Amino acid sequence: MAALPACPRAVSRLRRLVTAVALSHRLPAAAEEALAVIVSELATNVVLHSGSPDLTVTLTADCHSLTLEVRDQGRWRDRSAPRCEATDMDAEFGRGLALVDAYAVDRSVRRDAGGTLVRAVVAL
Repeated sequence: MAALPACPRAVSRLRRLVTAVALSHRLPAAAEEALAVIVSELATNVVLHSGSPDLTVTLTADCHSLTLEVRDQGRWRDRSAPRCEATDMDAEFGRGLALVDAYAVDRSVRRDAGGTLVRAVVAL
């Protein structure tokens, strides 16, 4: 588990952290890439959109998958595209969760009075 201030520097630190964990556990390169992309996108979302002072990342594993959880204490503003429009992968912003979904076999978002928890599962 890692807890950091929700600032731009946290994104690169978390990316380096999950890459180091993946390397130390000799995970496949695809899992390493997936973790780096997912933590980058989810942490960036916290920094840009939540207003949370900090974020917490937890990584757990079993024989078949890795689960990455990112928790914040902020209040999200829904800035998603209308449901009838597909995500524009050439857009400068707004494709983070689409990238997470491309790498994860499962993703969930739970919001409550204490903040938001986003969970992404990567198959091994």
